[in-house]
Amino acid sequence: ADGELVQYHYGLKDLVTILFYIFIAIVLHAVVQEYILDKINRRLHLSKVKHSKFNESGQLVAFHLTSVIWCLYVVVTEGYISNPRSLWENYPHVYLPYQVKFFYLCQLAYWLHALPELYFQKVRKEEIPRQLRCISLYLLHIAGAYLLNLTRLGLILLLLQYLAEFFFHMARLVYFTDENNEKLFNVWAVVFVVTKLFTLTLYILVIGFGLPRVESQALDPERGNFFSFLFNNILFRMSVLLLVCLFQASVMWRFIHFQLRRWREYWNEQSSRKRAAAGTKQQTKLLKRDSGYHENGVVKAENGTSPRTKKLKSP
Repeated sequence: ADGELVQYHYGLKDLVTILFYIFIAIVLHAVVQEYILDKINRRLHLSKVKHSKFNESGQLVAFHLTSVIWCLYVVVTEGYISNPRSLWENYPHVYLPYQVKFFYLCQLAYWLHALPELYFQKVRKEEIPRQLRCISLYLLHIAGAYLLNLTRLGLILLLLQYLAEFFFHMARLVYFTDENNEKLFNVWAVVFVVTKLFTLTLYILVIGFGLPRVESQALDPERGNFFSFLFNNILFRMSVLLLVCLFQASVMWRFIHFQLRRWREYWNEQSSRKRAAAGTKQQTKLLKRDSGYHENGVVKAENGTSPRTKKLKSP
């Protein structure tokens, strides 16, 4: 009422809050699985492998869509998009608005709840290492941005990442319902490239130009200043940018390799279908010849002679 703005900091009590929302995430996961995904699976009659992938993509589509809408609302209302300088101005961003703190706690709770879900969902042993690697990377980046006071930059990066992931898993769901429909994969490919370009641009803008201009350049863990004094060193700054560019290049290389393999499989499938169709036509022609065919109005036999018996001339 008096116009005071309440802000928050991280602490040990966050662990209790995260634990509470882990249970909430498990309940919501079960609701989506039972009332939406299981009903669709009964109609599609998918194999065990496709059934597992369908459930994974279905859960992630619901999560990514919710997170994209929520994250977009936060960055717009907080003015991070309209004022990009706010991503590094007044660093360190120790005190957070309520919606920013709550968003990060819910994100950590969701990815921590994914660990017991590997057991509840009876994920195949072959899929566990891949999913553990994905969960660990998300937890590392989200917790790192939260604890190192880079929450504003982390919000924009999460928005871009979740947007690309939403289209990918949505394309997989459509593909499982109709294997001939791969149009959404093309949409995902475009969105993936655009988001990666924005991500790289954002890294260069914040690391190369933003953080080096922060007023407080001294290491001060008590105030949450962990980075600005490092980025003041041009050698360290260029090394970090080089590592970021190499990482993004490796991601793009894997993406290009995946797309080339998918297009190669598509063209091989199309050529095999054409060969099969040509073989069917050739076999049909041979069958017609074997059973006799018409030529110039005269029925021909197998050896090309007329089926009529020849009349013997009298001597």
